Amino acid sequence: MPSNKTTTQRRRYAFAAAHLASNMLAFNHHCQTALAFTLRRSSSSSPAAAFLVHHNSIKNSRHITASAASSRLFSSVTTEQELAKTISDDGSTYKLKPRPTPTHDSQYDLTNLSNGIQGSYDPTLFESQLYQWWEQAGCFEPDAKQSAATSSTNGKEPYVLPMPPPNVTGRLHMGHAIFVALQDVLARFHRMRGRPVLWTPGTDHAGIATQLQVEKALMVEGKRRATEEEIANASSDEERSKLVPREEFLERVWQYKEEQGGAITSQLRSLGASADWTRERFTMDPALSVGVSEAFVRLHEKGLVYRGTYMVNWSPGLMTAVSDLEVEYSEEEGKLYYFKYVVEDEEEEGKATEEFLAVATTRPETIFGDTAVCVNPEDERYSHLIGKRVLVPMSDNGDGKARSIPIIADEYVDMEFGTGALKITPGHDPNDYELGKKYNLEIMNVMNKDATMNEKCGENYVGLDRFEAREKLWSDMEGAGLVIKAEPHMQRVPRSQRGGEIIEPLVSKQWFVKTEGMGAKALAAVKDGDITIVPNRFEKVWYGWLTDIRDWCISRQLWWGHRIPVWYVAGSEEEYIVARNAEEAKEKAIEAGHPADVALRQEDDVLDTWFSSGLWPFATVGWPQDEGKDASSDLARFYPGTCLETGYDILFFWVARMVMLGIELTDVSPFKVIYLHGLVRAADGSKMSKTKGNVVDPLDTVSEYGADSLRYSLVTGVTPGQDIPLNMDKIAANKAFANKLWNCCKFVTGNALKDIDEEELKSLGVSGPIDKVEFDTLPLPERYIISKCHELVESVTEDIEKYQLGAAGSKIYEFLWDQYADWYIEISKTRLYEGFGGGGKDAKTARRVLVYILDTSMRLLHPYMPYVTEQLWHHLPRVPKTEEMAAHSLMLADWPQMDDARLVQDKDAIASFECFQALTRSIRNARSEYNVEQGKKIAATIVAPGELKDMIEAEINSLIMLAKLDPDQVAVVEAGSVEANAAAEGDSAQLVVQEGVEAYLPMAGLVDVEKEKQRLEKQSAKLAKEIEKLAGRLQSKGFVDKAPPAVVDKAKAELAELEDQASKVDASLKALG
Repeated sequence: MPSNKTTTQRRRYAFAAAHLASNMLAFNHHCQTALAFTLRRSSSSSPAAAFLVHHNSIKNSRHITASAASSRLFSSVTTEQELAKTISDDGSTYKLKPRPTPTHDSQYDLTNLSNGIQGSYDPTLFESQLYQWWEQAGCFEPDAKQSAATSSTNGKEPYVLPMPPPNVTGRLHMGHAIFVALQDVLARFHRMRGRPVLWTPGTDHAGIATQLQVEKALMVEGKRRATEEEIANASSDEERSKLVPREEFLERVWQYKEEQGGAITSQLRSLGASADWTRERFTMDPALSVGVSEAFVRLHEKGLVYRGTYMVNWSPGLMTAVSDLEVEYSEEEGKLYYFKYVVEDEEEEGKATEEFLAVATTRPETIFGDTAVCVNPEDERYSHLIGKRVLVPMSDNGDGKARSIPIIADEYVDMEFGTGALKITPGHDPNDYELGKKYNLEIMNVMNKDATMNEKCGENYVGLDRFEAREKLWSDMEGAGLVIKAEPHMQRVPRSQRGGEIIEPLVSKQWFVKTEGMGAKALAAVKDGDITIVPNRFEKVWYGWLTDIRDWCISRQLWWGHRIPVWYVAGSEEEYIVARNAEEAKEKAIEAGHPADVALRQEDDVLDTWFSSGLWPFATVGWPQDEGKDASSDLARFYPGTCLETGYDILFFWVARMVMLGIELTDVSPFKVIYLHGLVRAADGSKMSKTKGNVVDPLDTVSEYGADSLRYSLVTGVTPGQDIPLNMDKIAANKAFANKLWNCCKFVTGNALKDIDEEELKSLGVSGPIDKVEFDTLPLPERYIISKCHELVESVTEDIEKYQLGAAGSKIYEFLWDQYADWYIEISKTRLYEGFGGGGKDAKTARRVLVYILDTSMRLLHPYMPYVTEQLWHHLPRVPKTEEMAAHSLMLADWPQMDDARLVQDKDAIASFECFQALTRSIRNARSEYNVEQGKKIAATIVAPGELKDMIEAEINSLIMLAKLDPDQVAVVEAGSVEANAAAEGDSAQLVVQEGVEAYLPMAGLVDVEKEKQRLEKQSAKLAKEIEKLAGRLQSKGFVDKAPPAVVDKAKAELAELEDQASKVDASLKALG
């Protein structure tokens, strides 16, 4: 295992290209800056070597939760030559990353086998080594099981899962853990069934989140980012030193990303994610950046991208517009402010009358932007005022006249809310904005981008924060006699999802995507069955949102991200050129008639992060670079995808946009299935939060319980789309299940297979399902367990194919624990050991079935618990791997049902053996009821008809062992026979198992009559005293009258319980005679 430092270095190397290259076309200037930043710190002439020098100078500031997490990191190796090659990448071609150089045992399976199964289950001893073996052997690549040609010949279509890209600087949380667990089940299942599986991993540049962290760091230094104009206009050198220009700011962001990025992918590996890391992508990789520019240009050419002035959600803290989906609403207590809008004198402009409208608002500071007051035309209180004008409070700018605005009428106004008169502020309210457009009202913006008041508010308020202005304005209005009252009011407050500050609606010039037509296509894709949503109840949500969709604001006033590929001509703000890169922009400008030395300035804004991640399913496999290439290209082979698995909370943030962009840019839906999982919650169903202290860290959990236990707990026992309450007891129980499997395998390999010859051992390797010819030769318990196993295989296969992953996983648990471990392993001992009457052919049969069922069960369980099943499978007899397999690994072994052919089963054998199980349970229960000592063997007469009698006789050794019967005092007799009648007439406990099947247990063998009488008499006397005491208490008038009713009722209930116990004891005494 590499040291933490080495692991950290390797993770950093893996991301070096993104740090230094970015998008050479749309981000050429940024890349040069980033590379210069590195080279300034090294005398090396090699860019890659320069990066390594730079890298080693940076303090490792990663924080990885959990004490053992750092020892569980998984990484790749990137050589300096590979790094240099990547740095030169301009994004024009689609490339794969090299597979990691093997640094560990390439024959891990054989080493594991030679070491044997040691001790109890301890996942810390093998999980990381297993993962490195898988990755370095190439097991995660699409053709790891078989070649592309073989897959095609076998009719196996690729199964493609685009992984939702986590934030590149993020840390693993349960939201990541659940998608890894679910998606890895799908990937491993379909891979074992012979389909070439591509699970595409990667990370998102997270424009707002990443930039916000760097902004905070600058604030600590007393600095902030600033435009060239702000820097040029700085009043002093000291002020200028606190301003960070764009180029330097981007250097800081790339440095932060280099320091913090990469941990998340290592942490995803620790959960067992079998994603193809040779195809790992970053949204600002050169190739993907080319795709972003291409998408923007094509959409613009189709008339679907435009620049316009509209109402947007403005985040003052982040200084950028955010989309509707990035605004969260919370119920918060504020105030409803009632004030007077004084009616203007119709004869003299600006003169107040005695008449006024009472108006209510939650945001007095926006009064400065009011351009009308609106009433309902049906409201008789105000009908005489419609068409008149009112004076805006505190709008006298020194000329003695207040600004006046009209009183208009519209049915939009609710006569019952507030006063029934509504102030209209088109520049700061989305509903007012629509009314403003309808009545052609002036749109006034009274705030700066940082939410301070601008010059339109007057000198008394300019520069004040919006909330400071609210307080001052209200105070001034009170002094002017314009205040009526202010009262508490619950209101929905819009807050930035990222920054948390209150969103300010502002009218701003932004870039938009027209979504009406694209949304209609995405809606039709689901309605027409081209895409299936699991669970289907989310279809209504899908239809509702896409039916009422707004144009998508895609520009962000950030610097970290994909800079919008638009160039403004010769200082103009209106004439612009949309191009894929600066060179193409220059060519287009010249074609439009501009001189060769025309000055072009690229748009400062960057694109919404969701725009680039919306291209994920096709940009990650070679779009647009490989469009039109042969069928062997990744784009032709792996697009469209098969399943998009993600949380329902980003159905519209990401999924709907992927579908819209996919259909628009590639003419096909980007995937066939949308599988939605719920949110992982605390055990009590509440939301996990740091303030509540109920956050469960996945790395801590993996450290204590192992990745398999966590994965299995997240997937089983839930249905698609339902939230998942995470109970630590469930995780502990699933670790116990893994330990049970461990012990089962230890028994099979260390006992059942001990000392057998090599030829038999080799013959026990499972090469396919047991066929009917062999099946029919087997005894009943073997036919039963194989039938139940084959039932399980078919059920699990069907469930996973239908995306019922939780149900499938639970069935495997129940079978392995309840059927294989508790029943068949125990019965097999009567075949294996001569002391139980076994040996010879019976032992050989038992070994065959023990291995077959365990091997089959581990194949079924592997997608859910990959580590423990792989570790144990190496110890079972295995058929040789094929030449095309990347490694002799369970993850590349055949699924127990490779096609839809039915597996052999015997319903009669199941019914017969279930009778045997019921008989065994009945005897065990009787032993418990009569308190028979655990080691004592008892007598029994079993009565059964015909074939059931023969079956029980054939398995009498198993019954003796399981029910702890005395072999010299056990008889199986025909129903209705003399022996059966004699058993019924004796002093025995009768057990009715099912119609025609009974068991008689002589009482003398169950209990020592005198001893039992003495025990029951003591118990009866004790109960009698307790009853007498409690009954006397209840007969006391003082107690009944004075005690609370609840206490009296409780005493009565206790008396009834004691009397019931006494009755049962007396009955037992009578039965003993």
